[in-house]
Amino acid sequence: MNNNENNSQVIVVTSGKGGVGKTTTVANVSCALARMGHKVAVMDLDIGLKKLDLILGLENRVIYDIVQVIEGECTLKQALVKDKRFGHLYMLPAAQTRNKDDITPEQVKKICDEMRKDFDYIFIDCPAGIEQGFRNAIAAADKAIVVTNPEVSAVRDADRIIGMLESAQFKDIKLIINRLRIDMVKTGNMLSIDDLLEHLCIDLLGVVPEDKNVVISTNKGEPIILNERSAAATAFNNIARRITGEKVDIQDFEENPSFWSKIKTLFAGK
Repeated sequence: MNNNENNSQVIVVTSGKGGVGKTTTVANVSCALARMGHKVAVMDLDIGLKKLDLILGLENRVIYDIVQVIEGECTLKQALVKDKRFGHLYMLPAAQTRNKDDITPEQVKKICDEMRKDFDYIFIDCPAGIEQGFRNAIAAADKAIVVTNPEVSAVRDADRIIGMLESAQFKDIKLIINRLRIDMVKTGNMLSIDDLLEHLCIDLLGVVPEDKNVVISTNKGEPIILNERSAAATAFNNIARRITGEKVDIQDFEENPSFWSKIKTLFAGK
C-alpha cells in the first residue's frame, strides 16, 4: 500500500467477483464528488476489458490510454479525458488491445503520484480476479472500497479480497453492498445486511438498492446520480458525501431499528 504524501486520496474499488457493479459504483461516486466541486480522476485498470468509458459516456472522446502513457507515446495530460458534464472529472482509459501484464504496480504508482498534484480523489477501477490486475490496482492506493452483492458467491470472493487487502497492510477498507432487494431478504432468498457485516467484519460505507434505472442509465452512458427520482442515485450521492467525511445516516432498508441504530452509531463514531 502506498503512503499518501498530501491531501489527495487514491482509492481502489475492488470486488474479486465480476458483475457486482464495481465499475458502476466508481462512475457514479466519482461523478457525485465532482458535482460537489471536488477534483476527481478515475483510472480504468481493467486492461483488455475496459468499460468505464462506456458507463461514463466518454468512449468517443478517448484518444490515448494508460499503456500509451506508460510507454511514452503520449503524456498523462493528453490521455486524460475530461467529462462532458462535470468539469472537475477526468478519466484515464484502459487499453483495449493489451493485457494486464503490460503494466506493473510500480508504473501505476508513478502515474498516481503525478495525478496527486492535481486531484483531490483518484479512484482506481480494479479488474475482477486476484492476479496481476489486482496487484497493479492496489499498489498506489491509500484506501480500499470493496463492492459486493448480497449473494453467497459474491460475498465469498469479497471475503477473500478483504483478506488480501489486509495482508497488503490496508488499514482503511470500507464495504458497499450493491443491488440489495428487500423483498428477497425478507423471504430468505438473499443475504441480509446484518449477515454480510457479521461475515465480512469491515465498516459499511453504503447500501445501494436494486434499481432498474441503473441499467437504463448505463446503456445511455449517463450516471444514475443525474436521476433525482432514483433510489440508487440517492445511495450513491450519500456514499460520496460519506467519503468526504460528512456524517450521513444509512437508509433503514430492512426496517430493523435496533440493528440500524447500532450501525448508525458505529458509523458516526468513525
